[in-house]
Amino acid sequence: MFEQLIDIKERKKLLEDRLSDPDLMKDPARFRSLAKEHSQVSKLDSLYSSYRQAQEAFAANRQLLNDEEDEEMLDLIRTENDDLQERIAALEKDLRLALLPKDPNDEKNVLLEIRAGTGGDEAALFAADMFRMYSRYAEDKGWKVEVMSSNPIGIGGYKEIIALISGDHVYSQLKYESGVHRVQRVPATETQGRVHTSAVTVAVLPEAEEVELNINTSELKFDVFRSSGPGGQSVNTTDSAVRVTHLPTGLVVICQDEKSQHKNKAKALQVLRARLLDRLQEQQHDQISSDRKNQVGSGDRSERVRTYNFPQNRLTEHRINLTTYRLDAVMMGHLEEVIEPLVLHFQTEALKSQSQ
Repeated sequence: MFEQLIDIKERKKLLEDRLSDPDLMKDPARFRSLAKEHSQVSKLDSLYSSYRQAQEAFAANRQLLNDEEDEEMLDLIRTENDDLQERIAALEKDLRLALLPKDPNDEKNVLLEIRAGTGGDEAALFAADMFRMYSRYAEDKGWKVEVMSSNPIGIGGYKEIIALISGDHVYSQLKYESGVHRVQRVPATETQGRVHTSAVTVAVLPEAEEVELNINTSELKFDVFRSSGPGGQSVNTTDSAVRVTHLPTGLVVICQDEKSQHKNKAKALQVLRARLLDRLQEQQHDQISSDRKNQVGSGDRSERVRTYNFPQNRLTEHRINLTTYRLDAVMMGHLEEVIEPLVLHFQTEALKSQSQ
């Protein structure tokens, strides 16, 4: 089943020899690539060694069952074999997961985009609540959150907010958050206590590095203007806001949160690169498969993925039929209650498709 792992120790030794070469330090990118592969190979080597040891112990015990006559000793061997069978099955699953084709974006930082949908001011208020939820989750994970662009409303909500979340394997944890998030609650602006249904859309885009996209500056149009809306002192008196338009695609990004025009321009380009990379990957996926619904973890942003019912303190994750009555905890940033089952679900689906 794992024939490709037979030579894993030789590959590990070869990588260690290359990493010990002093000349490698002259090429930092190459060093990082080899160090990353060495980490992955070491994990596989450890898993495979444990798997083989468990298999060998199980085989030895089966031989003992044929040779041993003492009934008490036989019971001990059978019990140990039951434990070994469970361990072998668990290690086999871990190995299968480790050998799944890696999503090249899993280790990347992300651009988190939250936009108010249907529901007016209530949707904008919920967008702010969602941003706080993700920010608290990021803080618990030790990630950094930097607001790239925002369009606030006067009562504390956002029509749109875009943030860069940086840290270890951020995309791998947040990539399934994309989609339509529906909220059912009594809005702060509601005087008669009626429950309203509103929605926000969430997009999680892997951060694009400059080397991944060759953007011709002649294809970009820059406009500067005065910032609008709430802001710091002098934010509305200088031409610091930047709008960048990618002419071939018509994509437009506006950044106005910083007082510095240069900072706003840098952030706008960072957001634009992520959106262009996302569009390029969508096109590639469409070429690979005409039926995107069969793709594991496609993260279709037009899909209603989750409902937040505040009167009943209930959260429903529609893609995996998960319901929890700890919505208050989730909104405080304890998203692992939803994210971990989601990741496990899509990993299981990937394993099923691999075995077909």
